[in-house]
Amino acid sequence: MKQNEFLYGIHPVMEALHAKRRHINILFLEEKKREGRFTQIRRLAEMDHIPVKMISNQSLRDYAQNSHHQGVVAEVGPYPLIDIDDLLAIDVLTSETPFFLIADQIVDPQNLGALMRTALAAGVHGIITPKDRSARPTPTVSKASAGAMEHTQLSQVTNLSRTLKDLKKKDVWIYGLDQTAEATIYTTTWTGPAALVVGSEGKGIRPLVKKTCDQLVSIPQKGPVSSLNASVAGAVALYEAFRQRQMTNHYGP
Repeated sequence: MKQNEFLYGIHPVMEALHAKRRHINILFLEEKKREGRFTQIRRLAEMDHIPVKMISNQSLRDYAQNSHHQGVVAEVGPYPLIDIDDLLAIDVLTSETPFFLIADQIVDPQNLGALMRTALAAGVHGIITPKDRSARPTPTVSKASAGAMEHTQLSQVTNLSRTLKDLKKKDVWIYGLDQTAEATIYTTTWTGPAALVVGSEGKGIRPLVKKTCDQLVSIPQKGPVSSLNASVAGAVALYEAFRQRQMTNHYGP
């Protein structure tokens, strides 16, 4: 059975309270913090009958296991992953055109958190990661995502290539981000059912996953630095897709 964990930071805890996707056992607040967002967080907790305890900064550090708690820690239940079959049924559950992010072996929690934050803002319906060699949805990732992880539909799969094939059977076009590709994110049409694959920080998309993609796309760059890191590259591509999809939604097909 999965253990409870300690979510820390103002935004992760606030968004966990708003999202109501996992059980919150108790909220810890720094005893000297009693204004602004701390009052709001406490009020949200009390509305849901969540116990609130005022403790010292050192005690908060002990729970969070670091000093980045911002005076807020919550003991929460496990992060609620979504089954891949439920995620793939998004076109049935919503009238929106499906849009997914595939994070292929993103092992850096900061990069995964940043991608989650951008994906949520860019209208991504779900994120898919491999179970192995990928950052887990930990409190560190939630902190890096500024709490976006608490709202994210995340599925972890054993065989990413097989999942991509399942997406293709549902007419989802798979775009792989690859700096060597001739086609760019700006010459690509993102308005249909789509999934963007972002590779690991250095190696990029794995060969078998790349082979499964329908099309590889690049981000035009200029200057002496040859590449962007995974979260920045993913953000640029996601927002080009978002721009096109917003134009379609507002001005017709």
